[in-house]
Amino acid sequence: MLYRFAHKTGVYVVEVVDSANEQILVKVTQVIKHPKQGDLHHPNEVEGVFFHERKALSLYEKRYTTRSKLKPFEGEQQAYTDSLQQALTKLESELRQTDTPYSHAALQCLNNLKEDYTRQYKVTFK
Repeated sequence: MLYRFAHKTGVYVVEVVDSANEQILVKVTQVIKHPKQGDLHHPNEVEGVFFHERKALSLYEKRYTTRSKLKPFEGEQQAYTDSLQQALTKLESELRQTDTPYSHAALQCLNNLKEDYTRQYKVTFK
C-alpha cells in the first residue's frame, strides 16, 4: 500500500519497508510537492538570511516516521522522475507569478537542482 508522507516542506508517496514499535521505516517512490527553497524561519526573504537550497528526497530514500504522519495515497502512481518533473514545474510556475527577489533566488536554486537531478537520474529536467 502507498502512503502520502509530508517531510519538512516536501510531500512524497512512500511505501512501508519495516515497522517496529512506533517507528515506521518508509521509502520514497514519488514526489508530490517539491520542498520550498530559502530560509524557512524567514519565509520569502533573501536579505540577511542563509538561503537554503533544498533537494527533494531521492528515489528509494528511506526515512523513519510514525503511523500518524502517513495518509493513504489515492492518486495515480507514476515514475519517480516524472513526478519530480511535475513537482518542479508546479513550483516554478508558482514562483514565476511573482516578481520578487525571493522568487528569483528560489528559481535559481531550482535551476541548480535540475542540473543535479539530471546527473543523478540520467534524465533531462526541463
